[in-house]
Amino acid sequence: MMNNRLVLITGATSGVGLATANLLAQHQFRVICCGRRKERLREIKNALGKQCHTLRFDVSDSRDVFKAIDSLPGEFSKIDVLINNAGNAHGLDSVESSSLDDWNAMIDSNIKGLMYVTKAIIGPMINRKSGHIINIGSIAGKEVYPKGSVYCATKFAVDAFTKGLRLDLNSHRIKVSAVHPGLVETEFSLVRFKGDRQKAKNVYYGMQPLIAQDIAQCILFMVTQPSHVNVADMVVLPTDQASSIIVNRQ
Repeated sequence: MMNNRLVLITGATSGVGLATANLLAQHQFRVICCGRRKERLREIKNALGKQCHTLRFDVSDSRDVFKAIDSLPGEFSKIDVLINNAGNAHGLDSVESSSLDDWNAMIDSNIKGLMYVTKAIIGPMINRKSGHIINIGSIAGKEVYPKGSVYCATKFAVDAFTKGLRLDLNSHRIKVSAVHPGLVETEFSLVRFKGDRQKAKNVYYGMQPLIAQDIAQCILFMVTQPSHVNVADMVVLPTDQASSIIVNRQ
């Protein structure tokens, strides 16, 4: 039987977002893949076909967000599930030596961008008294680590916003969930270290990290539960990781 539910995924051009789009499409969900990279969006559309629609916008630009959501054609306008995945880490520095540009990039995408997209899509969900919002947080939103204070602060904010949103939307029967991954080998570290491939590789040295498909499987589990079940909060770590700072490296 066709699933036909519609899922909007931010940050869908790589990593967890792309893996989730591919997996949900395999399970007959329709997907709206959002991102900033035009060529990647074109490739995703070609691969997934008519069950996919793409939107190109920057989550940190509120006008861009609302304009993009408003542009959705009728058949892709009734969003059943929102997956707020877009976001990045920039730099790994102590507060006194870190860059204000890095601070703003993380705050604008990880916090404000997630909030903008949520605000843009919740109205119809409230009217229908149906929907599911899944925010991608991080183990860094549960416990801090050295030289990650601002990134951790943004992910603590995601955790707090998720909890508050769940309270606000409870009477509307809208599910609100979060997935908090530990070390996942994607483009994440490459972005954090501004393209330095050796530094990015060293993050996962001597241990087996999660991969994007692992988190996609967790999201699939969340969105396929019965209507009366909300998997509200999920922390997912590789077996080699015990906390944000304790990692078993061989």
